[in-house]
Amino acid sequence: MTRQEITAAIHQVLAERMNNRHLDGFGPQSRLNADLYLDSVLLLDLLLHLELDHGIVVPEAAVAATAIETVSDLVELLAVPSPAAASASDTAVADAPDVHADVCPDIKVHCVVSCLCDAVKAAGLDHRPMYFGLWDADFAVSDKFQLRYHTDQISHGFFCHWFERLYGVHVTEWYDHSTTKQANLDRLIGLVAARQPTESVMVMLDMFHLPERENKFNQNPFPHYLMVEATADPEIWRVRDPDFRWEGPIAKDRIINAVAQPSVAGGYMFDRRAIQLPAAADIGDYFLACFVSNDNPLIRRIREVVDAHLGCRDGLRLQALGDAVRELPVLSIRKWAYEHGFAFFWRELELPNDTFLTWCDRIEELALGLPALHLKILRLAQTEDRACAADIYQALDQLDALETAIKAKLHEVFVCWCARQGLTGAAPQKRRAGVR
Repeated sequence: MTRQEITAAIHQVLAERMNNRHLDGFGPQSRLNADLYLDSVLLLDLLLHLELDHGIVVPEAAVAATAIETVSDLVELLAVPSPAAASASDTAVADAPDVHADVCPDIKVHCVVSCLCDAVKAAGLDHRPMYFGLWDADFAVSDKFQLRYHTDQISHGFFCHWFERLYGVHVTEWYDHSTTKQANLDRLIGLVAARQPTESVMVMLDMFHLPERENKFNQNPFPHYLMVEATADPEIWRVRDPDFRWEGPIAKDRIINAVAQPSVAGGYMFDRRAIQLPAAADIGDYFLACFVSNDNPLIRRIREVVDAHLGCRDGLRLQALGDAVRELPVLSIRKWAYEHGFAFFWRELELPNDTFLTWCDRIEELALGLPALHLKILRLAQTEDRACAADIYQALDQLDALETAIKAKLHEVFVCWCARQGLTGAAPQKRRAGVR
């Protein structure tokens, strides 16, 4: 197909199959996320419709490895997939990090931890140990076998506790779940007004109600933590969102409206004045508290979700599988946190950069393999062709083996680090995610 035909097919799928209501001004430079409101899941839906309805096949590896921002980017990928994939690979090599450099590449995969680490970086300290808890951070599976990155039962107290133990900064939960939403909004307004320069006021809001904020997860609802502070204009607040690398002014009433949504409830505050360098013993204890040596919880639970829908358990329909894994992209990106774990110990042990990059490649294979798996699952849900299941289970087995190998190497260097620090008791705990 020509580029013009592919562009027309994209428009047709968005209009007729996906009922997209943001097609005014559609063209090659339309941004998939900001203009067309396509999150990563809807993009996969679009690609599947292009494949099933128009015979346009996209290599799954290219989908995972290529940054697609505009309609033109997508058209180029579909028109010439091989060069696009090669270009993405070349870029990754060119941008390869030096683990021993003074400035490390940042990783944003968890909004609460990003807010906490913002203070650590401001103090010039190494924030990477906080990421030990992220590659297997808590998530949930509903009684309808749906993956959920956020529920009322998931607490961030674990991270707050270890942030204080590592860096000496006490985190207070200011949001009172026993009182009314209005009382908490009044409390937030008071905290922002009284905030001192070294204090951070974190609040959970529904990002779906801040459409001016461009992000790649247009979930509805989209619970998300960020930090707010007052400005000289009483009607404007400044937002600091380390997780999306964004800072800027937003009308106070729009922020309050996003906080007032029934889909969200939470808030913390802390003062970074007394922040301290973590002790080696505390870093070691935190690693062991986080490390799941005998399980890869996300991959295991994905398998359970697929099993349940294939088996029509409790009346589940196979078509519902797509919605069941809708939040997988938010969970998949957490696997990038392994890079910070490797980087911390690699620097401490002064290990060679080339072997670090080898393990970064394997982490990338894991992190990008999950979106490719997601595409396979969506194909099964849309076609209801049970023959697709074999490909899914093969991918799950491969990803499980890959993550197990990554964990084994990470624990190996952790043990070496413990020996250098004179620490003992470096055996990982046996636990599953959700048990702290």
